[in-house]
Amino acid sequence: MHFTLKLIKVGNSVGATFPKEMLSALQVQSGDSLTVTQSPDGYRITPYSPEIEKQVAAGREVMSEFRDTLRALAK
Repeated sequence: MHFTLKLIKVGNSVGATFPKEMLSALQVQSGDSLTVTQSPDGYRITPYSPEIEKQVAAGREVMSEFRDTLRALAK
């Protein structure tokens, strides 16, 4: 599936218009939030999930707390 997004000026910012087919595939609608993450091959757009946000925050906390241990294990 391939979609082209059009960028539009919204006040002092820039917004994007999403084709209805893309919104349907993402199972989102106007007013919903999206998460954009960088990946090795570009960017990934997914519906925002509070549960995933909690998991990411927990992972960051563990990585921060055990930074030295994780660094030693990575060697």
